[in-house]
Amino acid sequence: MPSFDIVSEVDKQEVRNAVDQVNKEVSTRFDFKGSDARIEQADYVLTIHADTEFQLDQVYDILAQKLAKRGVDVKCLDIGSVEKVSGNKVKRSVTVKTGVETELAKKIVRCIKDSKLKVQASIQGDAVRVSGAKRDLLQDTIALVRKSITDFPLQYQNFRD
Repeated sequence: MPSFDIVSEVDKQEVRNAVDQVNKEVSTRFDFKGSDARIEQADYVLTIHADTEFQLDQVYDILAQKLAKRGVDVKCLDIGSVEKVSGNKVKRSVTVKTGVETELAKKIVRCIKDSKLKVQASIQGDAVRVSGAKRDLLQDTIALVRKSITDFPLQYQNFRD
């Protein structure tokens, strides 16, 4: 029975490369001279440090550009609130979301069932498995999900006949 998986994955190495590029650019830019602007990475949690909120926003914009150039969708970033550190320094945590959350998975399954397509969708951990009798139905399902879920980056993998 043909099937495929709906997943949301981010290449960790591409995120690391983008963080390295941002740190290199920030260290050489004139408007960041003498400031403590940088990004630290711990797994999928990025922490942006800067002297002011304006610099914090600038570093985030540079990060978004570098991630987009490397093929990482910026919609998977979850931006935290600004926190004051010692003195006048500020920091903000940015989480890279991976995996299909249960709310989104339920929304995808409900959308597929409401479409009356003859496919079965089931939630399996952080992925949604869709199986059907014909390959054309699965391709129609991919088109339907692409059209209806636009606020989160999804990939369609493991297509089997």
